[in-house]
This record gives sequence, structure tokens and C-alpha cells, in this order.
Amino acid sequence: KGELRMQSLTFDDAGMYQCIAENMHGIIYANAELKIVASPPTFELNPMKKKILAAKGGRVIIECKPKAAPKPKFSWSKGTELLSIRIWDDGSLEIINVTKLDEGRYTCFAENNRGKANSTGVLEMTEATRITLAPLNVDVTVGENATMQCIASHDPTLDLTFIWSLNGFVIDFEKEHEHYERNVMV
Repeated sequence: KGELRMQSLTFDDAGMYQCIAENMHGIIYANAELKIVASPPTFELNPMKKKILAAKGGRVIIECKPKAAPKPKFSWSKGTELLSIRIWDDGSLEIINVTKLDEGRYTCFAENNRGKANSTGVLEMTEATRITLAPLNVDVTVGENATMQCIASHDPTLDLTFIWSLNGFVIDFEKEHEHYERNVMV
């Protein structure tokens, strides 16, 4: 098949490998470098977010993505309590049906045969955004104008943006200002 398989690699296996394919019409070469990587976990390039927001009653995934080789084993704590629920293979922690009790300091621990590291972030719960007045179906005659309303409640500490789309495509009010008008009620 022209395949080279290597098992139980060590640092001595690193280097430039060359494949030579040859027949009666000629010879051709291809090169590839094999790097052997081994490093303890580190969060220097990808630390956990310091502040994680989660909507009340919603779902949140707190990511834990250290650089490490080989892949580390993960564990989590909330404050001083070790957690063992909903830890994904990539190290992320999932919390469903978020309540006030879920707020707090979360720490991800990553460990491999080269070392260990951890990173911490704070989870804060916000009020969920809800549509309180949804647009209604409208029948209009050609040439007439139509108005559609959308009103939402949201956590006062967060900004709210309304985005309108038509048949799955976001309406660009800058380009289509002759046809669409956005009215913002305070």
C-alpha cells in the first residue's frame, strides 16, 4: 500500500521521512517531517474565561482547553468541592438548567504524564432573554405598508440587539433602507 506504520513512538523517531516510488518509467520522491510532541498542560495560550455568563434555566458549557501532549485527564471543582458530572472528553464542563446555586468559582484541572495545570473562572447567572411580544402573521394588499413588532425582556446588565431576517437571510437595514425601516422603542 505504500504505508509506513510506527508504534510506541519515542523522541528518537522524530525526523524527515522520505517515500520513494519507483517503476520502470522512473522514480519519484515525497518528504514529510514527523515531530514528536510532549508537553505538560498549560493554559498560557488559552486560559479559561474569567467571567462566564449563563442564562437562568438555560445550559452553559465552560470550556477547558489547555495545550498538552499527550492529551490530559480532566477534573473540575466548584470552590473546594470536586465535580464529576457532565465533563466532556475535551475537558469542557456542561451545566444544564442553570440556577443561582450554580454561581461560583469553577476550576479545571488538567494532568498528563508531563505535569499538571489549572485555570479558574467565575460563573454568573443572568436572567434569560424572552420574547414577550412576538411578530404576528399579517395579510396586506400589494402596495400597502406593514409593521411587525417584536418585544423582549432581558437581564438589565446585558445589552439587547434585535436582528430581523427574511426567509433565513438577515435583513441589512443599511443597504435596504428604501424598503425596510427599523423603529426602536425605548
